Amino acid sequence: MTSSATVLYIMLASPGDVGDGREAVLRAITGWNEAHTRTRGVVVVPLRWESVAPQAGDHPQTIINAALLDNADALIGIFGSRVGTATPTAISGTVEEVDRAIVDGKRVHLWFSTAPHPNEVDLEQLAALRSFQEDLRQRSLYGTYANAEDLVVHVWRAIESDIDALGLGVPETTVQRSGAQLVVQAGSENVAEQDSRGRLKNRVRRFIELTNAGDVDAVDLTVRAGDREANLLYDGDRPRTLHAGQTQRFRYDLSIADGIPTSAMVRWVEGSQERERAFDI
Repeated sequence: MTSSATVLYIMLASPGDVGDGREAVLRAITGWNEAHTRTRGVVVVPLRWESVAPQAGDHPQTIINAALLDNADALIGIFGSRVGTATPTAISGTVEEVDRAIVDGKRVHLWFSTAPHPNEVDLEQLAALRSFQEDLRQRSLYGTYANAEDLVVHVWRAIESDIDALGLGVPETTVQRSGAQLVVQAGSENVAEQDSRGRLKNRVRRFIELTNAGDVDAVDLTVRAGDREANLLYDGDRPRTLHAGQTQRFRYDLSIADGIPTSAMVRWVEGSQERERAFDI
């Protein structure tokens, strides 16, 4: 079965030290396409420097700009502990891409990793990155991510934001859906907490996020860690309704005995039918 779709081109910009983050962005794009392209009439295409054919005659950054940035509708930029290699006009190629995208009025989403820096971190690169981050603080709203799973959730939301802002795809009033369509993503966030002595410490709060992308409510919904005996999800065994278009989060803590869950078992009632499905997370 064939179908037509509008293309949303998103450029992926980053220095070379965030390979896991780049893979997370691609995973988010692939997941979104699999879940929504047919019903929403939009396919998201990532633009990456790895896909640019080698050529001579100009500076590499100029070639990348012409091949990718000039054809992008939006840009996703991620940073770890480096700002990148300088170009003739900017402190790094990634910074040049970000600044040009902003000037050109493209949709720009930026995230900085909060993961510990490697032992061999380049202090000059780290200082340059902090300076760039401070400059952005005055003119942009950026986010952070703790790990690859966290970034997948952020990118998924950015795609939805871009589609809505650019008016792409099939209007929601004409989308043909049938039933509840559940999308499950795992993520985490850093939360500042005070200890008994009043000192601030960062704590990683993990969660599983459920979205009902269908047009029918999922009633009496419960969530369990599908591959673990213990129910690691706070309040996951309390039946609730996940309305069409709604998103809910279920927090969990890691257990030494049970380890990190790799799947979530979701049960719900749709109409008069009881349904059950395991989702990889």
